[in-house]
Amino acid sequence: MSIDVLKRAGLFIAYVLVQAMVLGRIHLFGFATPLLYVYFVVKFPRNYPKWGILVWSFSLGLAIDIFCNTPGVAAGALTLIGALQPYIFQLFVPRDSVDDLVPAIRTIGLAKFAYYVTILVLAYCIVFFSLETFSYFDIVEWMMCVFGSAVFTLALIMTFESVRG
Repeated sequence: MSIDVLKRAGLFIAYVLVQAMVLGRIHLFGFATPLLYVYFVVKFPRNYPKWGILVWSFSLGLAIDIFCNTPGVAAGALTLIGALQPYIFQLFVPRDSVDDLVPAIRTIGLAKFAYYVTILVLAYCIVFFSLETFSYFDIVEWMMCVFGSAVFTLALIMTFESVRG
């Protein structure tokens, strides 16, 4: 087993535990919930196999669903983000860059990384809360959940990324 798989497995367990025990209980103003585990999918390198990203994404979503009582919602939304991640990342990377480029502020720059993460987090929040509510009856509440959680998640991800290096 490679070191990369062991690191990812450790991060996988850490994200599930942090989300289930700490972040899943935070509901700022009753709407904004931090969804930090999206950061796991954001950090896949450029040359990582697409099927591997989908397997990791679905597995993480399923684990989050089990521990946070959101049946199928996180798994579906995170699998979609896993499918989109290589293509979205490709938009922000020069063609002549190295194959094993990892998305980070230090590798692609602050502005590109912020746009990249914003697209993925916003797409995730839209799909997650659409599946969770499964109704647009109260569109204002849905929008507050989507944008509040997206902003909260983006703030956490950018904080972690700036601290990481």
